[in-house]
Amino acid sequence: MSPLLTGFPFAGGIVQATYTATTGSPTIDTTTRPGKSIIKFTGSGSITIGTAGYAELLILGGGGGSIQPGGAGGAGGGGGGGYVYDTTTLLESGTLTVTVGAGGAASFYNSASRNAGEPSRIGNFVGVGGGGGGGTGVTVGANGASGGGGANSGAGGSAQISQGNNGGAGGTTNSGGGGGGAGAVGAAVVGAATVGGAGGTGSANSITGVSTTYGGGGGGGGTTAGGAAGAGGGGAGTIVNGTNGTANTGGGAGGAGGASGGNGGAGGSGLVIVVIG
Repeated sequence: MSPLLTGFPFAGGIVQATYTATTGSPTIDTTTRPGKSIIKFTGSGSITIGTAGYAELLILGGGGGSIQPGGAGGAGGGGGGGYVYDTTTLLESGTLTVTVGAGGAASFYNSASRNAGEPSRIGNFVGVGGGGGGGTGVTVGANGASGGGGANSGAGGSAQISQGNNGGAGGTTNSGGGGGGAGAVGAAVVGAATVGGAGGTGSANSITGVSTTYGGGGGGGGTTAGGAAGAGGGGAGTIVNGTNGTANTGGGAGGAGGASGGNGGAGGSGLVIVVIG
């Protein structure tokens, strides 16, 4: 249970929240889990809570982007977006704004930004974005929900506020580390190995009635092979251009290979799911 989402019981016992309206065209499924409404936001909008009470909630921040290597070494993979899940979130009555965070954009090699994913939120509950991967210009992976992978002996970024895991360190010359995922750290590269580090795996969740993995880290770029994508929407590392994370999974971008002068990739956008009933 996420510490950000712990609710408080009403004096009369547990009361389930109700809702009266939504905006932003979420999908609403009332059949897969009998007696419950699964409200899935893949884009921003709002939900109006009629009766204050408890709901089940999943928030995923946007995944981190990867950077253009700009040199012989591969770039680090982007970190997965923040994974926040709770079965007893207390929602107050009124209209709550829902924001679905975009994935971090690809960065140029000399950019210090290492573009992080944008946060997703509903009301005051937030899943932060994943950290961007490092490259030749800025070798250390950025911090985020999960940290981005490092490059050229740079350390992996650190995870923040218990929403993910650290990124892996880059190798000495040839390959980038994997971005951290919601369920596991990104793999580090040892020495001058030419294969990028694998992205950290995401976390499986059955809030929709079907087990789905979210928040995977991106694999690091390499000179002979890229690192494997982290399960849960992470992009695979390559020897050419970085690959994008999968939309609405919070997956981090895969890193590009430096020898080809490849471009970085973008992180996958986030997601907000509310279950009422």
